[in-house]
Amino acid sequence: MGPTGVGKTELSIALARQAGSPVISCDSRQLYRELNVGVARPSEEQLRAVPHYFIADRSVQSGYSVGRYEQEAIALLSELFTRHNTLLMVGGSGLYIDAVCYGMDNMPEVDSELRATLMRRLSLEGVDGLRRELRILDPDYYSAVDLKNPARVVRALEVCLTAGKPFSKIRRNVPKNRSFSVRFLALTRSRATLYERINARVDRMMEQGLLEEARQMLPYRHLNALKTVGYRELFRYFDGEITLHQAVELIKRNTRRYAKRQLTWFARYEDAEWIDADNFSPAAIAIPDA
Repeated sequence: MGPTGVGKTELSIALARQAGSPVISCDSRQLYRELNVGVARPSEEQLRAVPHYFIADRSVQSGYSVGRYEQEAIALLSELFTRHNTLLMVGGSGLYIDAVCYGMDNMPEVDSELRATLMRRLSLEGVDGLRRELRILDPDYYSAVDLKNPARVVRALEVCLTAGKPFSKIRRNVPKNRSFSVRFLALTRSRATLYERINARVDRMMEQGLLEEARQMLPYRHLNALKTVGYRELFRYFDGEITLHQAVELIKRNTRRYAKRQLTWFARYEDAEWIDADNFSPAAIAIPDA
């Protein structure tokens, strides 16, 4: 695991070959087949190097949830463990990692009137007021969540208000028993290097056709899958709100901010092994015999 742009894909190919394992993606956006450039999907060469799961295997129109991912990923792991002693999961979506390693907790049933009230507030006030309330009720989740994703802000608030306790405390209250053990490898780089890589990658994405990919996604901009850094900024450009240069600079800024939130999230894993990707060889990681 690690922040966006840190180099997880490159390392995962080397480790997968070393372990004799496929790569099981835990990226909440790379699983959509319509999203390619904007989600930094592995290249065709990388996808051919080792088998991959949960990469471009469903449509943005199909709808998906972290709970469904938990069910499908656990079923896949159960099947793959009949042929492998060690499996490699790779990604930066913290909720998806938690879902597989700990399980999703049973959330309280939310009153439809409360949900409607929060949605009205979102419509009338925008997301800023809801963010401020979430910061008071659940500062831990506030520091890690994508604050530009209204659906996640609303969801956390409605659980906080219903349960009378922070959403972050409920989510990992009682971990589920799993039939496997987990070793967390957290990839990082110096902050300056990481930000340089992010800026350069955004420039490459634009060269590779992100603008046209975002244009093709305009009909689906209302879907949660498209409320994502790299697309929402370009949607604003298409709407005439900002220039293309401003959109690209916002993508870089928002991606850097997202990476910072990811690092905050991963810091919660007390037993994570932190790997400096600036000075590291995959061969340094001991993998049990496949």
